Amino acid sequence: MQLDLDGRRAVVTGASLGIGAATVRLLSDMGAEVEFCARNKDAVEELTSHQSVSGNPIYGHVADMAERASVKSFLSQVSTRAPVSILVNNVGASPSRNFQYMSDEDWSGLHELNLMSAVRCTRHFLAGMREQQWGRIIMIASGAAKYPGAALVDYAATKAAMVATGKALAGKYGRDGVLVNSVLPGLIHTAMWDRAAGEVAEATGSSAAEILANNSKSVPVGRYGTAEEVANVIAFLCTDAASYVNGASIDVDGGQGTHV
Repeated sequence: MQLDLDGRRAVVTGASLGIGAATVRLLSDMGAEVEFCARNKDAVEELTSHQSVSGNPIYGHVADMAERASVKSFLSQVSTRAPVSILVNNVGASPSRNFQYMSDEDWSGLHELNLMSAVRCTRHFLAGMREQQWGRIIMIASGAAKYPGAALVDYAATKAAMVATGKALAGKYGRDGVLVNSVLPGLIHTAMWDRAAGEVAEATGSSAAEILANNSKSVPVGRYGTAEEVANVIAFLCTDAASYVNGASIDVDGGQGTHV
């Protein structure tokens, strides 16, 4: 089974922490030359310094993917090097808020970050992938795309849109060798969940550890997943071993989802 990525160039958006950072490290270790972006300069510098098993350099860029001009600048910088054959649309935010008090700006702002950044990056790299007759585009969505909750209604809507976009593109460009798939993480222990648990703990008087432990009871495997476990699935989809996987939405949730 061919699992290396030697000779491939990959782009990962929103990779300062968690799933994005784990994906950058793994793709690089598997032989890809990786470029990524994040808003935090210190985080960019730290990830760029990762000593890859492959010995390939990792190129980091400071960019705000919610800003069209910043996305354009990032894509322009990436395109100064060789063609890109792998794109992981990972950047996103999941603010918890009350639907009745959300403004149009709240909705449009998250739409720009979660969905339109993926649309712009995909549009930018798609032509080159079609020319190469080989490409992998991965939409990092969420279990919320299938199982939306009111507290994350706008987040769920953007992630469902990412899955639908990926499915449509898979049907259009599979014949060109460009495979598009979505990965739907469930409860993954990242900084986002630590922050959320802290907020709940402060409001209820419980500890963050208690909140996290209680949440994990709903997962059949009995725990939160790790960013590395999600990165493993992403990396597989980027290889030649996944050459007949196209238009799929793959849950990485420890069996929590009940959708058949």
